[in-house]
Amino acid sequence: MNELEKKIKVITTNRKAFHEYYISDRFEAGLSLVGTEVKSLRDGKVQMSDAYVVIENGEAFLVNLHINQYKMSHLDNHEPARKRRLLLNKREIGKLRRASLEKGYTIVPLKIYFKGPYAKVEIGMARGKRQYDKRESIAKRESDRDIARKMRDRNR
Repeated sequence: MNELEKKIKVITTNRKAFHEYYISDRFEAGLSLVGTEVKSLRDGKVQMSDAYVVIENGEAFLVNLHINQYKMSHLDNHEPARKRRLLLNKREIGKLRRASLEKGYTIVPLKIYFKGPYAKVEIGMARGKRQYDKRESIAKRESDRDIARKMRDRNR
């Protein structure tokens, strides 16, 4: 493990995405940001529950990611909900484009983090869950939690 991998600081995760979608493939992408966006991200002032990725003209863009304006900067502050370019290679963009053209698939951000000095976003190809699938996931999570609780109590 090199020095860069040790310095990962998670800013936010998209818990709603794991509830609403099945995640099949994951990609790590860089974020093209301006200075005040980076400072605001370091403060954790980001909301990504409605964010998604679109592919336009061979480039990937993150849409509806809301990064609050940096409070200490009154000049040259960024637009909170602008489209942000994702830094991916052509092969990854091609995979994402093909997946987004399939029926029922979308591309959603899962996690935003700093890897060393660089802002990264983990994106995933997602297929929507039906209502009964969501209930099934909740029931499984609760049963796993109960089993873990009983095992922990038994070992005391």
